[in-house]
This record gives sequence, C-alpha cells and structure tokens, in this order.
Amino acid sequence: MIEPHAPAPPGAPPPWGVQGQARLPVRPGIGRFLVLAGVFVCAACGLVYELELVAIASYLIGDSVTQASVVLSVMVFAMGVGSLAAKRLSPRAAAGFGAVEAALALVGGCSAMALYAVFAWTGGWGGPWAEGPRCLLVVFSLTIGLLIGAEVPLLMELIQRIRRQDPGGAVADLFAADYVGALFGGLAFPFLLLPLLGQLTGALLTGAVNVIAGGALVLGLFRGDLTRRARWTLVVANVVVLGLLASAAVLVGDFERAARHALYGADTRAVLRTGVQEAVLTGGTHGRPLRFFLDGRLRFSGHDERRYHEALVHPAMNGPHARVLVLGGGDGLAAREVLRHPGVRRVDIVEPDADVVRLARHDAVLSALNRHVYDDPRVHVVTADAFGRLRGTRSTYDVVVSDLPDPRVTAATKLYSQEFYGLARRVLAPGGRLVVHAGPLADRHRTFWTVDATIRAAGLRTRPYRVTGRDPGPAARPDGRAGAGAAGSAGDWGFILASRAPPPLRLDPSLPRPRTLTQADLTADARAASRSRFPRPLPPSTLVHPRYTD
Repeated sequence: MIEPHAPAPPGAPPPWGVQGQARLPVRPGIGRFLVLAGVFVCAACGLVYELELVAIASYLIGDSVTQASVVLSVMVFAMGVGSLAAKRLSPRAAAGFGAVEAALALVGGCSAMALYAVFAWTGGWGGPWAEGPRCLLVVFSLTIGLLIGAEVPLLMELIQRIRRQDPGGAVADLFAADYVGALFGGLAFPFLLLPLLGQLTGALLTGAVNVIAGGALVLGLFRGDLTRRARWTLVVANVVVLGLLASAAVLVGDFERAARHALYGADTRAVLRTGVQEAVLTGGTHGRPLRFFLDGRLRFSGHDERRYHEALVHPAMNGPHARVLVLGGGDGLAAREVLRHPGVRRVDIVEPDADVVRLARHDAVLSALNRHVYDDPRVHVVTADAFGRLRGTRSTYDVVVSDLPDPRVTAATKLYSQEFYGLARRVLAPGGRLVVHAGPLADRHRTFWTVDATIRAAGLRTRPYRVTGRDPGPAARPDGRAGAGAAGSAGDWGFILASRAPPPLRLDPSLPRPRTLTQADLTADARAASRSRFPRPLPPSTLVHPRYTD
C-alpha cells in the first residue's frame, strides 16, 4: 500500500525539483488518461530497445539464442534493481521520471550505433578487446534495464498524484497500459522499424519518441510540481538529447559507410540489404580477391574458394549425377563445379534469398567467377528455406549438396538436425549421395563429429573427410566474422559424404580432374579425419535438442 510522504519540517526547503502539490492543468480523468498514454509509449520504446539489442548482437556476435538469453536475463534483473532504486525518487517523482526518460532515450537510442562502432573498429584487435561487443552488450542491457525498472514506481506515484485510489487498481491500470505498449513495440520493431529504417535509425527514432513523450508528460501535466530550476534543467536536457539523436540520425549514413570501410576494407563493391540478410561484395579488381560476406560472415574468398567448392562437390559426383540438388550456394560456385561433370541434366538450387541469386547473376566479377551458371538452362532456382523445401518436395536426386552456414549459427542449426537429414535421405535416389559441409575439424572438433553422429542417426552411412593446405591470403569460413579471424586463418574445411550404403571416397578418373584436389590428398586427409573421431559416440542434434556448442 502506498503511504503518504511525511511532511517536511517547518521552514525546510522542498527537495530539489519539488514545488509542492500544485493543481493539474487538466481534469483528473484527462490527466489519468495522459499518464496511461505515457506508460503505453514508454513501454513500447523499452521493448524496442530490448529487441534492438538482441537483433544487433545476433548480427554482430552470432548465436541469437545466447544473445537473447543474455539481454533478457540481464534486463529483467536490472529492472528489479531499478524499481528498488526508484524508491529514493518518490518524493520528486515528476522530476525523477523526466530525468529517467531523458537518460533512457539517449542510452537506448544510441545503443545499436555504439555496439556497431565497437564491433567495426575494435573487433579485430584480439586479446582482451575480442570480447568488447559482448561486454558492451551487457553494459547496455544493465543500464537500459535499470532505467526501465525505475519507470513504473515513479509512474505509480504520478498516477496517485492525480487521484488517490487503491494500490491494486492503480497497479492493474499501469500494467495493462504497459503490456499493451509492449505488444505495440514488439510488433512495430520487426514489421515497421527494421524493414523501413534499419537497426540504427530505428533505435534513434525510438529514442526521440521516448524523450518527447516523457518530457511532454512531465512538463505539460506536472510542471506545477517542479521548481523553476528543475523545469529549465529538464527542458535543456531534453533538447540536448533530441539534438544528439537528430545529429546521429543525420550522420547515420556516413557512420555506416565508415564502419563498413573499417569492417570490410576500402574496396567494397556492393552492399545489398535484403529482407533476409545483408550481402556485401568486396575486391575483385586490381588484383584484389573477391570476398563475399553475408551478415558480416565471410562466405568465400577468391583466394581459396576453389579448394572449398571442389572438395565439397567432386567426391559426391562419383556415381550417377544426372539430377543434383544444391541447398544454399546462391553464389553459384557449387553449381559451377557440378556443371563441370558431363551427364548432369538438372541442377536445382534452393536459396532463401532471391537477392543473393540476383547479385550472383548480374555482378560482373561474381558472375564471371561462377561461370555464368544462372544462364545455363539446366540450372533452376527455388527461393525457399532448405528445410521447408525438402519437406515439401517429392522429387528425387542423385546428389544432394548441403552448402549451408556453420551449424553454430543459430538460424542454421535446424539445417544440421536429425530431422533435416531424414528429409534429405528421403529425396535421395537409389545409390544417391549427400555431402555436407560440417565446419572446420581442427577448430570445432566436437561440432564436426556431432554432425557426423546426426547424419548417421538419420539412417545414412558416413565417410568424413577434410581438406587442408589453403592458399595464402584471406581464408573463407562460412562462419568467419569480417575483420578478426576472417583473414589469414589457418585450418581446414570438414565435410561428410553420406549415402544409404557405405560411400566410397573417390574421385571419378573419367570425370574432369579438379584443379586443387587429388585422390592421394583426399585419401590421406580422410584417414587423418577418421583418426580424430571421438572415442565415445556423441548424441545426435535434433530440432528440440540442438547440440552444437563448440
């Protein structure tokens, strides 16, 4: 139960920011409605900040499940601490609420830009700075949670200031407005702010709405409760915050270009924001290798992509290969290797992002690298999720090539599940083969053998192998981040060849000889991979129990 505050001793000055119980400029019913409207707007803004942190952290750091867990748990904890801390501001609820909203708007509005800046400019430093984005994510989650937690107790004081009522009814009204506002913010972020404004501008606009709503509520409805100095301080603070947010919004384009320059280098060829991801092409001219990034992850480098794609495709093409299904591989490079084999009648490419295919078809350097595979009448593109496509198709294939992101990328985890490989097994023709990119064997030993165990659990026999000895220069890893670790990394690519019967790991001597792969190297690397097998069986990964944790 909310108790009235003890009166100040006679002659004592009022607390800073408190003028006294002045009359409201509107009727109590209207005032109550305005407070609940403020609760609605502030709750919507708070949830947008929360979702913005999860989205930007998932893009920059990866593993959206972990990032969402960190943000939500830290924020909920901080909200409880903020609610307790706000008790000290109860005697000056109007001034305290105005200050909290100004701070929340500034911190929340600039959080995405600050995280992106730290990632772009310090992400490649290594050492203690390697975890800089994660640490900053926790700091922002904690700060925003503290400020959001302080809102409700102060709003409770303000709504009781308008008209005293039983605490249960006041709490019910506040929480109803708060939850409805959170619903609005939760829907506005993915369907309005993100597609129309992007992550950075969307966060800045949310901060502007937040500071305007908080300032208007305090200065318009409760200005009589503030001293003259408090009113002017709050006005100046709100104007400064709005000015900073507006300046950042004006400069956000220049900021993104500078950050992209730091992240990808000076030779960025194309930047494509699709409804699915961000695709970036760099290099490809003046002797610089072409590099292709998806959501900041290096998908391939012209220095060594041929090693990867030849190792991925050619062992699987030993046998019938009239009909081939490529899952992922919208860049056309896996299809390029498939089409080198005579006897291929049809290649179906399943790519979730039509804009990536469009880029691979029309960019001069990339289309030259993939040998204009999309102009070949045998190549057919389906824009769909690989899991859904396998589930819905009734076609069968001699070869299925799984050229997908690393299993540790949360969005791709289901594409390395027992259920997914069960669907792949169903579309294999008699004698058909499945080949899977399973991540680097040396760096992610457990992940690689978990993929192998998962494929075997789906009823297929496996033959693991790897390819080492990359060319010098930037090395492509489907999970590699731009900047740190994306260039010059030494390691391997791990693959798994699978079929219903034990598959032979051979290159067909009657087919075109790969440029970077020999039978002797393939056999030796397969033996080395087998020697690294776990001494005990690993459990398979499933949709409801993913196990990729390296």
